[in-house]
Amino acid sequence: MNFFLSISRAIDAINTRIGQAVIWLTLVVVLVSATNAVVRKVFNVSSNAWLELQWYLFGAIFLLAAGYTFLRNEHVRVDVLSQRLSRRTQIYIEIFGIVFFLFPACALIFWLSLPFFYESLVLHELSSNTGGLIRWPVKLLIPVGFFLLILAGVSQLIKCVGFLKGVCPDPMALPDGKSAEEALADEIRRQAEQDAADATTHTTTGRGL
Repeated sequence: MNFFLSISRAIDAINTRIGQAVIWLTLVVVLVSATNAVVRKVFNVSSNAWLELQWYLFGAIFLLAAGYTFLRNEHVRVDVLSQRLSRRTQIYIEIFGIVFFLFPACALIFWLSLPFFYESLVLHELSSNTGGLIRWPVKLLIPVGFFLLILAGVSQLIKCVGFLKGVCPDPMALPDGKSAEEALADEIRRQAEQDAADATTHTTTGRGL
């Protein structure tokens, strides 16, 4: 089991490095989008290449970070029923979902996307839009992204089995105990309470004056 857990750690390291690198693409997308908008409005100059670059970068963020998102347990889960079950039962459900849903779906998309990318590469496919970009790099993102997701599934499967055997921590535990949605909800609630407290203080001060 230790050998498989070492493989899991290696996969997690790969997805973590890629995920952390992809985070910076969000900033690049914002800068490209803002610059393109300013240049178009101020100088009345536009290019389809810049617009398509935004789409390419968005695709890269979505596809390349999928494995990292799975690693951090931030993918959307429908837990209405499973959250009422024991953790071991939840782990069994996770294993079933990975083996019978995640792997087949990702493997199918990965396999079908390879000729899709290869044809674009061989033909040196260009965008149909004037001044657009070449197509094969963005099509390459599809098999790469789903391959990383398959690897993340393999890692998760190993950790689930390891948890059932009692040799590794709970793989479904959130890193900080809360999901991104829960953390955001708490922050919104905290901000609303702070605004209400500030409004009350302001009203009290105004009456005192």
